Amino acid sequence: MIDEPSGRIDYAESGSGPTLVLVPGSCSTGAAWRPIAATWNGKFRCVTTSLLGYGGTAERRTTQDPSIDHEAEIVEAVIAKAGAGVHLVGHSFGALISLAVALRNRVSLRSLVIVEAPAVEILRERGEFEHYRGFQQMTDAYFAAFKAGQADAIGMMIDFYGGAGAFASWPQKVRSYAMETTAVNLIDWASAYAFAPSAAALGAIEIPVLVITGSASNPLAQRANALLAESINRAKF
Repeated sequence: MIDEPSGRIDYAESGSGPTLVLVPGSCSTGAAWRPIAATWNGKFRCVTTSLLGYGGTAERRTTQDPSIDHEAEIVEAVIAKAGAGVHLVGHSFGALISLAVALRNRVSLRSLVIVEAPAVEILRERGEFEHYRGFQQMTDAYFAAFKAGQADAIGMMIDFYGGAGAFASWPQKVRSYAMETTAVNLIDWASAYAFAPSAAALGAIEIPVLVITGSASNPLAQRANALLAESINRAKF
């Protein structure tokens, strides 16, 4: 753990070698990276954390102030503890936060890996309003279902990404945790919609960047990430 005046931050590390800071997505904790790290057989120093409101990381945002900067600050604290010159790897909402860290340029990064970030605002910035509306329709329905008392409303969001039945296929323990943290995930989406980096800012990123999507992922997510890669000079998609 990292103890700060604003609250605790999950911190764990394993292995040795080049340092990878691995940032999970919503409804998850740093433990999500264990199966991935296990395949590397200890040849990397893997540093993990949990996002605000998940695991042991204290929430710092409010519905009135969902700024992604609050998330970036905790990842920067993790990087500062890990030491300079890390490779930053983020998945889903964690990927969007990792992008924000790179744009803030307050810590030293050797590279950035973006794994399917919910970069919704780049769609609107590029005038791809049909794709943007696809995200809006999903989140509007999801928010409304939760407000109406539907305990498993978050399943709508999971199925949007993973296809019909994806949420039902998860182990009960994982589904339960997602439902328990739905209110946190709603703030995550508010953060995503409030984060609109300019083309100029993205083009100014100087470190190597790799942007990844799944070949069977939602086409809206694929398109948003393709646009990210196009906007970053040294990015590969």
